[in-house]
Amino acid sequence: MSKEKHTHQDDSFENVESALSKTEHFIEENQNKLTMIALVIIVLVAGYWGAKKFYFMPNEKNAQNDIFFAQQYFEKDSFNLALSGDGQNAGFEDIIKEYGSTKAGKLAIYYAGVSNLHLGNYQEAVDYLKDFSTSEEMVAATAAGALGDAYSELGQNDEAISQYKKAASFDNSLTAPTYLMKLGIMYEGKGDYKAAVAAYQEIKDKYATSAEARQIDKYLTRAKLQK
Repeated sequence: MSKEKHTHQDDSFENVESALSKTEHFIEENQNKLTMIALVIIVLVAGYWGAKKFYFMPNEKNAQNDIFFAQQYFEKDSFNLALSGDGQNAGFEDIIKEYGSTKAGKLAIYYAGVSNLHLGNYQEAVDYLKDFSTSEEMVAATAAGALGDAYSELGQNDEAISQYKKAASFDNSLTAPTYLMKLGIMYEGKGDYKAAVAAYQEIKDKYATSAEARQIDKYLTRAKLQK
């Protein structure tokens, strides 16, 4: 029994020694390649941190500074100045061109789309908003709703309905009732009264305290009578 155990240990040591020998042999044969791989990894990691510290972070800060002024014009409904700037401060269009890869630059796309919507530039609004995305639910809902408005103004009703459905899918009492109402009206325009009733009923059931709910019964009655 003891002899078998000793033999097993010897075999294990031999296997370990063999593996180590093979590893050493592989390293000796591929030393130059391994060194190059290690150098490439070091360069990539150093390059990433260097780019982050000396390019991306300063760019993000500059974009945040620039977008502040454009946002001020947007809040005052000065949409032309918000888009194009005032000669001293950049507008959303310039911010997108210069800082499009930053968080502020991407947010500027949303603002540019909504600004164009307010100015009646509906196709431009679509061009900006159709590729916009964000993880912020409130902004995502508003962007989808604004895109729906732009499509509606262009007479592209199916696209408008799709965007209103998306905007209403965010369970937010501030925005969902508004877009459910628009969705219902669009469905009525298509003659799909069953879908319109469903949209209006959702306002009544889920958002009873909203402004839209105060007048929803007349919309429900009208759509039900057409079913």
